[in-house]
Formats: sequence, C-alpha cells, structure tokens
Amino acid sequence: MNKYILTLFIATIWMLFFDENDILTRFKYDQKIHSLKTEISFYEKEIEQSQSKMIELQSNDRNLEKFAREQYLMKKTNEDIFIIEE
Repeated sequence: MNKYILTLFIATIWMLFFDENDILTRFKYDQKIHSLKTEISFYEKEIEQSQSKMIELQSNDRNLEKFAREQYLMKKTNEDIFIIEE
C-alpha cells in the first residue's frame, strides 16, 4: 500500500473523529446555532410588541392610566380596588 494513501487515510480519520472539530462537535454546534437563531427571532418579536405598546402608552394618557390600574393596581385617593380572579 502506498505510504501517501495510508497517511491521507489516517489524517482523514483523525480529523473526522479525534480532532476538536470532529463531526459530532460540529453537529452539536449546528444545533446550538439553530436554537439560538430561534431564540433571537422570538425576542425580536417581543421587542417589537413592547415597543408598540410603549408608543401606545406614551401617546395617550388614558391608555397609560388604564395600564397602570390593570398592571400595578394603582388607584386614586378616593377609590377602592376589588380584584376578581376567575
């Protein structure tokens, strides 16, 4: 057997299975990249929704008051709050 072919074969086996960038590691990295891209798109949508909600709250005082009352249970001085849960 030719020594060059044997050397090439051993180097290929080494790079595919024993190197720090072997096939399994590359596959795991690809899966991690895919999950991170999915997470990025989720958070980008959340940012868009939050920004639109913020613009809506800043544009109208009535919306801001409604948000404060519903989310933070704020009230005026002469009011009582009753919380009804389903």
